[in-house]
Amino acid sequence: MKILFCNYEYPPLGGGGGVINSLLAQELAKQHEITVLTSQGSDTPPEIFENGVRVIRVPVLGRRDKTTASMLSMFSYIPLAVAAGKKLLMKDRFDVINTHFVLPTGPVGDALSSFAGIPNVLSLHGGDLYDPSKITSPHRHAVLRNWIRWLLFRADLVVGQSRNTLLNLGIFYAPEIDAIKIPLGIQKGNQIEKAKRQDFGCKADDIVLVTASRLVRRKAIHQLLLMMSILKNYKVKLIVIGDGPEAGNLKAETKRRGLENKVHFTGFISDEQKNQILNMADIYVSTTQHEGFCLSFLEAMMSGLPIVTYDNGGHTDYLKDKVNGFLVPLNDLDLFIDRCKTLVRDASLRARILENNRKLVQDYYIETCAQRYEEVFSAALCTKTSKSIVNPGALSVRPATKQTR
Repeated sequence: MKILFCNYEYPPLGGGGGVINSLLAQELAKQHEITVLTSQGSDTPPEIFENGVRVIRVPVLGRRDKTTASMLSMFSYIPLAVAAGKKLLMKDRFDVINTHFVLPTGPVGDALSSFAGIPNVLSLHGGDLYDPSKITSPHRHAVLRNWIRWLLFRADLVVGQSRNTLLNLGIFYAPEIDAIKIPLGIQKGNQIEKAKRQDFGCKADDIVLVTASRLVRRKAIHQLLLMMSILKNYKVKLIVIGDGPEAGNLKAETKRRGLENKVHFTGFISDEQKNQILNMADIYVSTTQHEGFCLSFLEAMMSGLPIVTYDNGGHTDYLKDKVNGFLVPLNDLDLFIDRCKTLVRDASLRARILENNRKLVQDYYIETCAQRYEEVFSAALCTKTSKSIVNPGALSVRPATKQTR
């Protein structure tokens, strides 16, 4: 098949939605011809062929940060990508379009699908439907909700990554749609050496906590800094991997709390450096307020790390309390800290969870995800003339309970 991916973010731009698109594209490129239509950053070439994937980048307005898109950059992507995509489609013939994020990418995939007369598979990533940390989250605005609903019904097939994503699809947008659930995947890990503890101010007998994410408000990393001030007398260190608009505020808070020797910010680093740190650490912690799925938890599992996080989001599909670590009710920071203390004190518990996580993560490799997408693309090709949602053997989830807005 010749597959055109549309995604306003693609590495090195963006977060998890771009990363999974990259992993999926590279895996499918082993057997198919793959092109990605995405945004151009200040230091990214307009076109490149890498890891078997042709990447075409459209210049957008107001994109200054690799980790976070501005409203201007997202919405300028729509007309600019439609224009670039039509030029591409006039020169080349594709079999199927896979559009990632209903907004802002959805209108691009829909327009190009209509222009070329080929099916459009719309992949939802969670944050494009529901983000409790943002006033601009589309679930809060009638105009955006109606726009998304319209795009959902125009797609040939709709894919969601978790029960939570499909639940929010039904609650806020289109309960009539039986979307297809395809869990995300990560690459199988190779043998990677551990980072050196001394490079991060950690001693041999310190318990190293780690978190990896874009530094945005939804991740609530200020709660981890509060926890570290409470654990000030414990032999515990925290490494924060990632960058983003909240970096300055978090570093200032770290200094204000006198935690400079307890908390280390890495900034933006390579995947290899990130995995080296994960292999060196002892516990993975995350106070994120909501996740559509979260690849970072899978990466932590691959390194054998017990995980402490809240129980709100798509990661509850594969993280189980007392199996992979601890799931804590949302924003119950006292219990969160207590669970971290339990793991800090109990090396045998950490070792037992290590074995669980390294075994269970094997169900979430990118090969499985890519195989399911191949099945969906084939189904879309067979059902192009019908806009009904067909579920080829996947798990359908209809909303059963109401989520707090």
